[in-house]
Amino acid sequence: MKPFAYLRPASVAEAVRVSAATPGARFLGGGTNLVDLMKLGVETPGLVIDVSRLPLDRVTRTDDGGLRIGATVRNSDLAAHPDVRADHPALSQALLAGASGQLRNTATTGGNLLQRTRCPYFQDITKPCNKRDPGSGCPAREGAHRDLAVLGHSPHCVATNPSDMAVALAALDATVLLHGPEGERAVPVTDFHRLPGDNPDQDTVIRPGELITEVVLPPPPDGAVSLYRKARDRASYAFALASVAAVLAVRDGRVAHVSLAFGALAHRPWRARAAEDVLRGATADRETFARAVEAELEAARPLRDNGFKVDLARRTAFGALTELASRAAPND
Repeated sequence: MKPFAYLRPASVAEAVRVSAATPGARFLGGGTNLVDLMKLGVETPGLVIDVSRLPLDRVTRTDDGGLRIGATVRNSDLAAHPDVRADHPALSQALLAGASGQLRNTATTGGNLLQRTRCPYFQDITKPCNKRDPGSGCPAREGAHRDLAVLGHSPHCVATNPSDMAVALAALDATVLLHGPEGERAVPVTDFHRLPGDNPDQDTVIRPGELITEVVLPPPPDGAVSLYRKARDRASYAFALASVAAVLAVRDGRVAHVSLAFGALAHRPWRARAAEDVLRGATADRETFARAVEAELEAARPLRDNGFKVDLARRTAFGALTELASRAAPND
C-alpha cells in the first residue's frame, strides 16, 4: 500500500471543501471496499478523508411517511431497522444477502453505493483494464467473463455492479442526496450509476468533491409487497450471478403497481422498464409475468460463457413475481 495522508473532517462542509481541493482524494466510510483496493494497488489516493464520524448515521421518517437513511448508517443496522423491515423488506433482504455479518457491521450505506466491480481484470493491476486504465483494453470480453455483464455492456467494458443494496434501492425508487462544492442535489438511484459506454472508468454520475449524505425512500405504494432474490454459486459470502428486487401491488386481479430491478447483469442495477410496461394494468398471472420478463431480457447480449445468466435471471424474476402475486393483498 502506498503512503497517503489522512483527514477526519469536523463537518460535511469541511469534507467537501478539502475533497474538491485535492484531486484524487477518497472518502472513507467503513473501508470494506476502498481499503481492499488500496492494498491491491487499484486505488492510490494521496488523501483519505474519513467521514465515518460525521452525523450521518440515522434513519428517520420523512413528512410523507418515507425514510431518510444517513450515508454512514451501517448495513447491519439498516437491515435490522424496524421501519425498513416493515415498509421495505426487499431492502432488508438485499442487505442480509450481501457479504458476511462482520462486513455488514462495518460497511456503510454511502460506501455500498460506491463499491466497485469485482471483475478480476479490474482488480489485477498487471492486466489491462479500461475501467482502471482507460484505453488499455478489455481482456474480459474474450477472457474470463462468466460472472460479467449480459445487458448494457460496451466494447470497452463488460463489468457488473456488485451491490445487492443498490438493486433494491433501484426498485424502491430511492433518491441519493449529494453535497458538493456547488451545494446539494438529488439524483434518482436509477440514474446514479452509469452504463460503461466509452467511459467505463466513470462508475457513477457523482461529481468531483461530492459526498453522499443521505438516501431517501418514498413511502411504499398502497397494498404493495416487495422482496429481493439472489442467485449465486454458494449460499453465503458470494456475489450474485443474477438477482431481482421487485415491488408489486394487485387490485382486482390486475397489477396496480410494479417496479422491478435486476442485479449482476449490467454495469449498474438494471431497472426493468420494458417488463414494467408489460405488467402495468395487466392481469397478475403467470403468463403475464413470463411475457414481461421475456420482453426485458430480449435486450440481453451474452458473451461466450455467460449466456446461462439470461435464463437464470428469467427464472429468478418469474419466481419473484409469482411469489409476490400470491402475497399481494387487493386494495379495496
